[in-house]
Amino acid sequence: MNQQRLMQVLLAPQISEKATYVADKNNQVIFRVAPDATKPEVKAAVELLFKVSVEAVQIANVKDKQKRFGGRKGIRRGWKKAYVCLKPGQEINFVDGGAA
Repeated sequence: MNQQRLMQVLLAPQISEKATYVADKNNQVIFRVAPDATKPEVKAAVELLFKVSVEAVQIANVKDKQKRFGGRKGIRRGWKKAYVCLKPGQEINFVDGGAA
């Protein structure tokens, strides 16, 4: 896998109440990823960018959601997220800007 592709796989960390609960309980981090990202690409990208060891990756598709704005109907686009399980003792700290 080339480095240029790996730099485009991870879009952003998913920061939410559920994400922090999962991070504390299962030593996992949740990322928004590119729609065509694969598990090996996500693993390689996290290891390259944050210098941590990845144990496993699980990927989930978040479906489109119908929303209404007044009388108009709209769609909130779907996206793909990856649950990255880190090896014991590994940690990613987004406040400091990288691995800790």
